[in-house]
Amino acid sequence: MKRIWSILLTMTVALTLLCPMTAYAATGEGNIDGGGGNLGDATSHGSWNPGNEGVRVTIVRSDDHAVVSTPIDLTNRAPAASIYHFGKVSKLQYTNGVALSPVQGSYTCIKPTQAVPRIISTNGRNNIEAIKSYFTDEQVIRAIANYSGMDFDTLIGGEYKILLEPIAYYKFEGVMIATTATEAVLYDEIVGGQLRYWMGSLTAKNLPLSMFLETPDLGYPAWSGATNKNASNADIKSSLGLGIVRFEEQPEDPVITTYDYEYRVNTEVITAVDVSGGQSDPDNPARVTFTIDGRDYHVDNVYYPEGDSQLAWVRWTTPDTPQDMVITVRVSGPGNAHGTINCKIVDLDQNPPPNPVADDRNDSFTPSSIPSREQKTSNYWTIWRPWWYEYWVWHGDDEDGYWCDHGWWEFDLDRYSASLSATMRITPDNKNPTAGSRSMKSGYGVNQLVTTDVSSTQSSATTPVQNAVSYFSEFNYEMFWRLLEQMGGGYNTRFEFQKNEYSTYRGRTHFTPIWYPNGSYTVNTWLIDCWTPAGMLSMNLSDSLTIRGSLWDDWHIAPLEP
Repeated sequence: MKRIWSILLTMTVALTLLCPMTAYAATGEGNIDGGGGNLGDATSHGSWNPGNEGVRVTIVRSDDHAVVSTPIDLTNRAPAASIYHFGKVSKLQYTNGVALSPVQGSYTCIKPTQAVPRIISTNGRNNIEAIKSYFTDEQVIRAIANYSGMDFDTLIGGEYKILLEPIAYYKFEGVMIATTATEAVLYDEIVGGQLRYWMGSLTAKNLPLSMFLETPDLGYPAWSGATNKNASNADIKSSLGLGIVRFEEQPEDPVITTYDYEYRVNTEVITAVDVSGGQSDPDNPARVTFTIDGRDYHVDNVYYPEGDSQLAWVRWTTPDTPQDMVITVRVSGPGNAHGTINCKIVDLDQNPPPNPVADDRNDSFTPSSIPSREQKTSNYWTIWRPWWYEYWVWHGDDEDGYWCDHGWWEFDLDRYSASLSATMRITPDNKNPTAGSRSMKSGYGVNQLVTTDVSSTQSSATTPVQNAVSYFSEFNYEMFWRLLEQMGGGYNTRFEFQKNEYSTYRGRTHFTPIWYPNGSYTVNTWLIDCWTPAGMLSMNLSDSLTIRGSLWDDWHIAPLEP
């Protein structure tokens, strides 16, 4: 696989730079930014000559940010060995609590064979291409590995990064001193702000702003503040005076697209998110973790090509009590991301129609139309399936060489679907003495049977229909409803009215009002909670009977119900 070098190095007042580089090459494009300003005049308290500078180089382990080499200082113009300095300590070490420790003399530095481009600018104009080329050049990286005592292949293997810190050599209060931007701040705090007062154009502006990160890395943030004026000591310590070289392309952090859900109690559901950003393949697989009600659900090997996305989902059962829930989602692997999903869990079995007593009247009633409820009877989703494309290349001459696979991951798209169909029929209750097959008098009961059929090409990602809710004309299809009872399970199931507490024989009936006018009596049923990764399947059903006459007509017989 091709290794990518990239330099996460933003230099302003020197340069702003972030560029992907091909292995062992110094080509690429960068984001260039300028800034800074004049340094001011020398005084009896301090002075600095352009070119009196260097770069501190530290090798850092990527995963835990541990310093694994003694820092080295590279410079084109070595100062006198008697210069005051603070030893070979990196910004990471100071961040982790190492104290400033002054030393007089015995300063060591390295003058590399390839000269270091100018880093600290006095006017914001630097040779950007030269700086890019320098810090990604194979020979320079080999030299750094050699100076640091590390094997070159180990250094560029992807487990390590190079931390760069600009150094200035300047005179302060009559003596020469060497500091990184971080050391200058720590020293300024010791001398009560005098260094900033006399040398601030260098130590608080041009030196720290000569390098900063464009994207966060090694625990340091990107810098988005001003680039043409003195920075605060706190900002210098937290964000300025550093650059980072890495030896493999860092993955783009994934993006989680979440959706809010409403669920019913005690229902098996599927919660899905959409993951994108970068590429996830078997070499760098993404893992999605859903934390639901204190329990972690892991979805491993979520693959997708660069520029595309993949649904990731979990199948779980909601609690048996109504509540609001927050589901947290984490993605790890080629990058990291977090997201939240808000869920409202409701109980639909809490609003049944009231007791249909015989003296209820509504002479002004006019039947209303059935409202349009959500309906989606089919869903489609896809899963990316990676496969390795072999590309063999011969290395060496005809007699002495070897074949090497320089292939890459390709992706096929597997498509899945689910569909819902159902039928509904209402009939007069069999206790009704005056009913026909499709007609009855008002005041008597009706029964209902709903049959459902769910088909799916990925049954593990599809639930059966689990809830059906019936709405009635006398309540304008909204005030009261009945949650039906599921009779059996699986993808082909039936729903009927629950047993009616107002029925003397506990039948599965719904009683029509005695006053309901002659004409069509229609029940509307909403099928819900057939879940797929692409959302819920639902369906609106309705069926009608004809009302002719009223139970009042039979009152001399004495009504059987209610």
